[in-house]
Amino acid sequence: MTSVETCQPYYEFARKYVELDTEAEQLIASQISEVHFPPKHAILSEGGVCNKVYFILSGTARSYYTDYSGITVTWSFHFNNNLSLIRNVFVTDYRAFLTNKPASIAIESYTEVTALVFTREAVAYLMDKSLKYEIWMRKLNEMAYISMFDRAFALLTMSAAQRYHKLLHDESHLMQMFSNHYIASYLGIAPQSLSRIRAQN
Repeated sequence: MTSVETCQPYYEFARKYVELDTEAEQLIASQISEVHFPPKHAILSEGGVCNKVYFILSGTARSYYTDYSGITVTWSFHFNNNLSLIRNVFVTDYRAFLTNKPASIAIESYTEVTALVFTREAVAYLMDKSLKYEIWMRKLNEMAYISMFDRAFALLTMSAAQRYHKLLHDESHLMQMFSNHYIASYLGIAPQSLSRIRAQN
């Protein structure tokens, strides 16, 4: 069990989309725990069991996969500040979490990370016991789908230069938070290509 005070960042994020009363907050706190990871720690491995969802309290991490040619591609960055999107604050392989199939992505801490952890059993219990939490999960699922769709659609339909300009428009803060190598990987291009695109703009 985690204290209600420790869970406040999670409650604040959830309250943007759903009302949480004291009873719901206490129930949530009773089902989650706080975890800490050192830098460069493997939170999840490709092919591993994904039965947990992490909510970032502090620190940064990234999720990535290995493509058909063996190249590592950054799927998403994870952190919690006022610029965070839904896919930034929650860390999991959501497909693997929902289907109980092996993870398709890996997750690694970039810096020291503190997070709240929800097990699959805890999520099921909370949805069963709290209507407010069930509503919150429905909204969360909707936002997660839209966010992941937008990410995949950009990779499939935009040129490298267009993806770079979209990053500058939507998530320019990432350029200061993560290395150029990871940014290039996130855009689906080689670091040399990123340097060339930046030089042309």
